[in-house]
Amino acid sequence: MQAIKSVKQNYQPSAEVLNLLEQFRLMVNNCIRIGLEEHITSLKSLSLKTYHKLEDYDVPSYYKLCAISRASGILASRRKSLRRGVATKSPYTVKQQLTSCYGFKIDGDALRIPLGHGKFFGIPLNKHTQEVLSDPALRVHSFTLTASQMSICVSKEVQMMECNKTAGVDRNLRNITYGNGKCIQQYNLSKAVKIAKRTKKIVASFRRNDLRIRKRIASKYGRRRKNRIKYLLHRATKSIVESAVENGEAIVLEDIRGIRKLYRKGNGQGCKYRSAMNSWSFGEVQRQIEYKAKWSGVPIIRLTKGETMGTSTACPICGERLPNGRNRMLLCPSCGMRADRDVVAVINLSQRGRLRFDRSLPTAVKEAKGGATEVVMGNPLTTEVILGADAPKSGLHRRRLDGTGVSEIF
Repeated sequence: MQAIKSVKQNYQPSAEVLNLLEQFRLMVNNCIRIGLEEHITSLKSLSLKTYHKLEDYDVPSYYKLCAISRASGILASRRKSLRRGVATKSPYTVKQQLTSCYGFKIDGDALRIPLGHGKFFGIPLNKHTQEVLSDPALRVHSFTLTASQMSICVSKEVQMMECNKTAGVDRNLRNITYGNGKCIQQYNLSKAVKIAKRTKKIVASFRRNDLRIRKRIASKYGRRRKNRIKYLLHRATKSIVESAVENGEAIVLEDIRGIRKLYRKGNGQGCKYRSAMNSWSFGEVQRQIEYKAKWSGVPIIRLTKGETMGTSTACPICGERLPNGRNRMLLCPSCGMRADRDVVAVINLSQRGRLRFDRSLPTAVKEAKGGATEVVMGNPLTTEVILGADAPKSGLHRRRLDGTGVSEIF
């Protein structure tokens, strides 16, 4: 299996590089315009229609091919949005950029980019980029330049890990819960909510009359907020994947697409609550887990909406529906199990993922492992609901279930 990821770093562009970025942007926009006018739906047709019209641009020919490919991807994304019924405007690239898979070379500790007419521009690689590229198993595919940042796309062949267990991931606004019936880890993300609220308050305090200056400053604080929250999510998702590798677990992800519809104006919710829920980065959490798991060879099981439904309101022992009150602690009226709703959710996710995982195994593997066990009422995959939790990092809560309920250990 081929795993792909990118490594990014900042750099200082020259005037020639900035001119090349602008030329590439203009070529992409020209190709998009022709594609919209001619109603082109394939890369081949777009290439035949646009390549000879890019002769006026004084850039290497392979940059023209990359610009056509970039425009084709943008047009394909627009058609996909139209099929979904999403209203879209005519696409147009604003930021300067350059993407290419031809002509570049990594020479020692620098990336050499051709500018045309026999000229090259060298970008010094920082320590982190050099460490990533030092792996002989990696293959460098392409690079992307903006006015301040460089990204190098790399790939490697990964052997899928053999797993005998599954563990669910329950994403919430203030925490991420990961585990199964034997081990639960909870990652506190309350700091991300505070960062979002503080940034919104700072941006709202701007009183400058010039709208352009306000937008520039707001963009600066928005990037700062995005980077700080992404770092918190990176720490949590990295720990999740490392735990999956250490314990030999397949990661089970829930399907919560469309959840934004619950937090629209007119649903009887306050504007502050809707603002907090709509700033929830649940998609970024899934993206990071998926690419990190693929890079480490950890299998990912994606449940459908039907399989995800009721994971936080069904008892993982007897299958009885749990009363969903305002309190996060749920008590089963049938078997007496008492646990936090996030803990209940990850146990149910791991059980339903295990059922999917066992169904996908070949018959010989099932017989070697003693056969597959289905999750039915009264027949859970695990004999214990929660034994304990391993929380090696700060920000994790250890949870343990005893006869009276869940107790938190800090």
